[in-house]
Amino acid sequence: CGGSASGKTTVATRIIEALDVPWVVLLSMDSFYKVLDEGQQALAARSDYNFDHPDAFDFELLVSVLRKLKKGKSVKVPVYDFTTHSRRREWKTVYGANVIVFEGILAFANKELLKLLDMKVFVDTDSDIRLVRRLQRDIMERGRDIVGVIKQYNKFVKPAFEQYIEPTVQVADIVVPRGGENFVALDLIVQHVHSQLEKLSSPLPCCRAALASAHQGQPLPKTLSVLENTPQVRGMHTIIR
Repeated sequence: CGGSASGKTTVATRIIEALDVPWVVLLSMDSFYKVLDEGQQALAARSDYNFDHPDAFDFELLVSVLRKLKKGKSVKVPVYDFTTHSRRREWKTVYGANVIVFEGILAFANKELLKLLDMKVFVDTDSDIRLVRRLQRDIMERGRDIVGVIKQYNKFVKPAFEQYIEPTVQVADIVVPRGGENFVALDLIVQHVHSQLEKLSSPLPCCRAALASAHQGQPLPKTLSVLENTPQVRGMHTIIR
């Protein structure tokens, strides 16, 4: 979590790169903006629609998607077009993973969403730097004019940050000043994630041992057929493992 243009995506990307583990998913809150009606579209075109308010996001869909991802299921995620302020027709398929990194300006603003987050990181970047970054991004990447960007920042972005985003730093487990340049903080986060992954995998040998000895002294079910230990069977076991 963090204010607009605080460097959340940079932090998330660098965490993923440093983790160096298979099956990592990056989920952005930007994908879950609500579909605007004609009136709201007109407001957005004039920089008069508040995209930084909690009501601008489809939290119900977001919570549903994140919950399924945590169970290892595949999900369909909307693709948002910032130029037209609308969802594209095609949705992308995302699969459950060992690590899910979720980022967004209001990542900590919903109670149901908070329950799904195992580790909460707040990216704290100076407001002047965030404004400069937002100007560069919105003008160069999203085709906005400087007057509209500044108008939207003063009318919606700054007040929303102070009212809805900044207070949520209280629920954060880690605060990262200076965003993606704070390599000490990023290293601590990566170490913590690795330790959690090790805890999840550590019970497996015990479970395997228990399963291997569970049938001892008991007759095997009639429905179970034990294959002869051939090179082909051993090869299949190797592939499966």
